[in-house]
Amino acid sequence: MPHLTVQAAEVQLAGHEDTLITALTDAVVGVYGDWARPLVVIRLVGVPTGRWAVGGVPTDNPAPEVAFGIRAGALARPDGRDIARRLVAAVTDAVATALELDDDLRATTIVELIPQPDELVGVGGTLINDTTETEG
Repeated sequence: MPHLTVQAAEVQLAGHEDTLITALTDAVVGVYGDWARPLVVIRLVGVPTGRWAVGGVPTDNPAPEVAFGIRAGALARPDGRDIARRLVAAVTDAVATALELDDDLRATTIVELIPQPDELVGVGGTLINDTTETEG
């Protein structure tokens, strides 16, 4: 399941939430295919004014950051590097377009792909692909 958490200044997000959610979902689907659409989870985190700093200096207009949880297996495939490149480019474009970022903010937008091994990720209280039986 692709999970994207976008952190951006609240003033950047305000009024752009629906557009950003659609753009990010479409970006992931553009790389994976339409089968992934119902699996895309997006969280938007708006950071209030005065709570973001760069180089020790508060800023009201930071470059957004995206943490993208992705199954480790997707990046371990022979085409994993290409998938990573395509995801980073598509997500950056989606954020920049939806939030109407200028070129400087687009150029410094961070997309961090965070590989998640199945054996270390759980859904609904159970590890993904857990084949061990529980004692009861």
